[in-house]
Amino acid sequence: MVALVLEQQELENIRRRKQELLEDIQRLKDEIAEVTSEIENLGSTEERKNMQRNKQVAMGRKKFNMDPKKGIQFLIENDLLKNTSDDIAQFLYKGEGLNKTAIGDYLGERDDFNIQVLHAFVELHEFTDLNLVQALRQFLWSFRLPGEAQKIDRMMEAFAQRYCQCNPGVFQSTDTCYILSFAIIMLNTSLHNPNVRDKPAVERFISMNRGINDGGDLPEELLRNLYESIKNEPFKIPEDDGNDLTHTFFNPDREGWLLKLGGRVKTWKRRWFILTDNCLYYFEYTTDKEPRGIIPLENLSIREVEDKKPNCFELFIPDNKDQVIKACKTEADGRVVEGNHTFYRISAPTTEEKDEWINSIKAAISRDPFYEMLAARKKKVSSMKRH
Repeated sequence: MVALVLEQQELENIRRRKQELLEDIQRLKDEIAEVTSEIENLGSTEERKNMQRNKQVAMGRKKFNMDPKKGIQFLIENDLLKNTSDDIAQFLYKGEGLNKTAIGDYLGERDDFNIQVLHAFVELHEFTDLNLVQALRQFLWSFRLPGEAQKIDRMMEAFAQRYCQCNPGVFQSTDTCYILSFAIIMLNTSLHNPNVRDKPAVERFISMNRGINDGGDLPEELLRNLYESIKNEPFKIPEDDGNDLTHTFFNPDREGWLLKLGGRVKTWKRRWFILTDNCLYYFEYTTDKEPRGIIPLENLSIREVEDKKPNCFELFIPDNKDQVIKACKTEADGRVVEGNHTFYRISAPTTEEKDEWINSIKAAISRDPFYEMLAARKKKVSSMKRH
């Protein structure tokens, strides 16, 4: 009898421990689920924050391209940029999506803070063991020299100081480097500008630079090497003037060469397309200041089509076959007129590019619910008339 009671007690203990173990397991499951949920929420929150930050950075770049000071101020106010000369210099040096004319204008300002940024910007360039032409090539590609003499003076002075710091002993003083740098820039213009008929020979270049090394002459071999370098390869200087729309589209959804079928005259023409801000812009050349045409994508649809040209797709107004698409184009005489396309047929170079363009345009097309309600009503009325 005693043995039976003991056995029952042992079984009860086992059941109780089993129940406690199950409860512990459930608690652990609940805790794991809670932590997992927190991690997922944290991830989505971080993702949203990153997306918002990227949008604000893009907006800051656009503002900078239109007004450098306002753009920098916007980025600082939104904690996207520190209000330090070093941080701003890094931002300008990377130059992602920035108009190089705007960079030059900002760096050339005479405010004390802008001058600090200029020197921090120049410090980011490494000129060690480069000859003067090589260093100038690097420097003049990172921005566009402004048109004001005082701004150019400050920037070239900063360049000369940095070059001499990186290459001690090459020149007697920063003044020598400064003067020779200008002589090289002038030589580049004289040799490669088609409007300059009198091309200077190497002897004239050497003669022009006599006595600039603190009263002494620079080695003739050095000057000959600099001359030959410029003669063989002109400076690649950014040629934007701040008004070039292609630079306003600093971060397009997509850009590239496509063939476009004409509206009235059905000929195919090669155009440079830029997709941004729910619009499709096309240019005759990538260097054009203004687009030849602008196609707002609102309420348009896109589809693949078969044509003699390969890889075709077209933009059209759904349910309104004969309606002209709201768009504009620039005529040869400069007049801006309304477009005359009921659809835009476009050919991509490859199947892959066609698919990428279609996906990018689909993502950019916006919808107006009132437009769709109206279209549905028109379709209904049209149907009733037929019956």
